[in-house]
Amino acid sequence: MKLRHVGPLQGILWVRRGFEVFLRQPLAYAALFFTFLFAAFVLIVTMRQLGALAVLALMPLVSLGFMLATRKATQGGFPLPSLFIEPLRAPRRQVMALLQIGLAYAVLSMLTMWLADAMDGGRIDALQGAMTSQEASAEMMDDPAMHRALLVRLLLTVPVSLLFWHAPALVHWGGVSAVQSVFFSVVACWRNLGAFIVYFLTWAAAVLFFGVVATLIFTLLSAPQLMALVAFPATLMFLTAFYASLYFTFDDCFIDAMPVGPKVASPET
Repeated sequence: MKLRHVGPLQGILWVRRGFEVFLRQPLAYAALFFTFLFAAFVLIVTMRQLGALAVLALMPLVSLGFMLATRKATQGGFPLPSLFIEPLRAPRRQVMALLQIGLAYAVLSMLTMWLADAMDGGRIDALQGAMTSQEASAEMMDDPAMHRALLVRLLLTVPVSLLFWHAPALVHWGGVSAVQSVFFSVVACWRNLGAFIVYFLTWAAAVLFFGVVATLIFTLLSAPQLMALVAFPATLMFLTAFYASLYFTFDDCFIDAMPVGPKVASPET
């Protein structure tokens, strides 16, 4: 499996293709996402802190499940929630590698959150506790220190995500070990850093544009309180489309990883 270098503008195409495949089968992807949410809810409610750790450990498997779903959708199939457990039917060596990746991701994520809490003085935890009060949460979001805390958390979590970005797919489709998958994932993300920066900026711009337009529309309708009704389904839509786009970031970074038909050419070629 060979690495492939793509131009920065490919990041825009990844976002667009994620939305396209999601809008092609929105019910299927909604079922996938709600299956993940329900499983995470059950784990956290029944096992508390251990459940939260289990959810983190399962995130690489979840991302791989969405990659499998998008691959199936691009082949004209209908993705089902059973795709989440399909990687566990692989040879034992691959399953163990996936479990090792999940455990490493959970540990690093917990350390990152602990470090972020120490650096921001627990402001994010305080914000989560104030979410039940709209006025209190709005007041906290106006605090410049809160903005710095959010930025610090983002700067700490993104590198951890990129570290494991391609790892589950490399184990499942490439048959490499856990250590090799993380190494190749880092190299692929570094070689295509420009595309990933544009990818993240495009997602941020899409969310910001939607928020501005929705706020403007509801303000003109003199019904700003309805924004809260739109925020939750919009968040689910963006998150699901994001997970749907993960497959394209992998498929474009590795040559002949999985022949799924003609690739969409980079805007720069």
